[in-house]
Amino acid sequence: QKLGSVGKAEAKWGYLMISPWVLGFLVFTLGPMFASLFFSFTQYNVLQDARWVGIKNYADMVTTDRDYVSKALSNAAYLAGIGTPLALITGLAIALLLNAAVKGIRVYRTLFYMPAIVPVMAASMLWIWLLAGDPHRGLINGFWDVTIAKWLHLPPPGWMQAEAWSKPGLILMGIWGAGGGMILWLAGLKGISTSLYEAASLDGASPGKQFWSVTLPQLSPIIFFNMVMGIIGAMQEFDRIYIMKPSSDGPVGPADSMLVPVFHLFTNGFAYFRMGYASALAWALFLVILLLTLFQLSLSKRWVHSEVEE
Repeated sequence: QKLGSVGKAEAKWGYLMISPWVLGFLVFTLGPMFASLFFSFTQYNVLQDARWVGIKNYADMVTTDRDYVSKALSNAAYLAGIGTPLALITGLAIALLLNAAVKGIRVYRTLFYMPAIVPVMAASMLWIWLLAGDPHRGLINGFWDVTIAKWLHLPPPGWMQAEAWSKPGLILMGIWGAGGGMILWLAGLKGISTSLYEAASLDGASPGKQFWSVTLPQLSPIIFFNMVMGIIGAMQEFDRIYIMKPSSDGPVGPADSMLVPVFHLFTNGFAYFRMGYASALAWALFLVILLLTLFQLSLSKRWVHSEVEE
């Protein structure tokens, strides 16, 4: 459509206003992405010129480095497959509790949201202390030692020092911060028309039936969004692993139980200076995340409901 003089002026100022973002995206995001794509086909150690090796880096992922890559992906799948649903359920449960119109509800909402604004470094150091394997040092194991251990004769878990408990420890920390998604859940709950609940009540639906037939379908777009973002976040897990892993070198957690793709990428790139292989790992992870997201998008047509259905 042909623009008039006013439209042209508005378009010019619009492009001018977004030009800093566009320039930053081209220089700091799109440019490095194309550079990493090129380096993924090279042998590059930063100190010397890159040497073209074709698909060797990608072949190494499924041959010489297959054990580490599969271990990293399986750990990430564990965090995504178990941690994400638990975080969704916890966040929704908190939002349902905080959606009630009671006195002082804003104070409770603030308290539940506070873990989301705690810096990752501070939160990780806090949970290192909470999840210490020694009952005399760790707060959780200290409580476990005087309660569950005496009642059920179950020894306290080793958490980050035990292969079977390191990933559940990370998931427990993630559930602690589930209040961060409370704002989205509350916005979704506030957006559900009360007339739907009134109609369901007139039809004789119990509160439980109203939750499954009205609340969940109306929240399906938010459930879908949180699920996609949660899985992407689990596949990109790094900072907590870097801070909370028990040893400074060697395995990432007991028997590499805390090894994740981004940490494996970081180690190859900045510890071994295998920037070409690290770039290949980054693009492989990008493809995995893209395929997972597209798969979720394809399934969303069956269960995600919008206000206006075509």
